Amino acid sequence: MFQTAAFHGIVVVSLTCTSNHDGRLRGCKITPNLITMFSKQEASQLRKEFWTVFGQYMKPVPSFEGEKVNWLNYKTGEKDVLFKMEADNKMATIAIEIAHADLEIQQLYYEQFEQLKNMFKNVAGNNWTWTLHSKDENGKVVSKIFSQTVGLTVFNKADWPSLISFFKPRIIALDEFWSTARYGFESLRLGR
Repeated sequence: MFQTAAFHGIVVVSLTCTSNHDGRLRGCKITPNLITMFSKQEASQLRKEFWTVFGQYMKPVPSFEGEKVNWLNYKTGEKDVLFKMEADNKMATIAIEIAHADLEIQQLYYEQFEQLKNMFKNVAGNNWTWTLHSKDENGKVVSKIFSQTVGLTVFNKADWPSLISFFKPRIIALDEFWSTARYGFESLRLGR
């Protein structure tokens, strides 16, 4: 009988190289130091646990306007403008995602963000990538303004403080930006 299972994991390796007496490379050996594998259920549980911890950490932080806010399920007030945070076994990403099904309207929203780019940079910094009409993980065409970091994994609890340090200032900056910028999108919403 043959069984397969889906696993997510962390592999940490050592690279040991030796050289000849003249300094030329003789060979290298890769040695796994730690292999941690997770079933889909365990991976899902770790993700859920991380987002619960992050939500609890952010709970006492008010919005830019001093209001109580659910940082994990941030309400922009625009149906097709989402603030998304994602973390997996390779990277962490925070994004403004424009998901309107009509690509022309999606482009209008994107262009409105572009008109506010200087204000965005003043609040959120320069380390953001702007993409018009790219496919998401489900094949849906979206436009994004995103920032990401690589080398951190939600599956390693030792990385959680770094993940929180990545997400916290950026979601707070998006909230500050949106507290003013959202008014520029009302005409698009009302004009549909």
